[in-house]
Amino acid sequence: MTRAERIKTQLETHFQPTQCEVIDESDAHHGHAGWREGGGTHIAVTISAAGLAGLSRVAAHRAIYDALGQELADGLHALRITIV
Repeated sequence: MTRAERIKTQLETHFQPTQCEVIDESDAHHGHAGWREGGGTHIAVTISAAGLAGLSRVAAHRAIYDALGQELADGLHALRITIV
């Protein structure tokens, strides 16, 4: 299972989103800080979930970072979050 697939599964488990798209953008960051061969370092997330709806932008991002804590500890370098 790829990191993007793991992240999608974790977000679906934590937030039961009505929309959840996870894209590995690592190839676009080749040579940048945090990039590693094989991808999984730069991820973009678009999510819509009732559990995030009433939160401020900062609080929603913190909730997502908390849900993905192990991925961050395991080398996820950049996470671009769009909440719709």
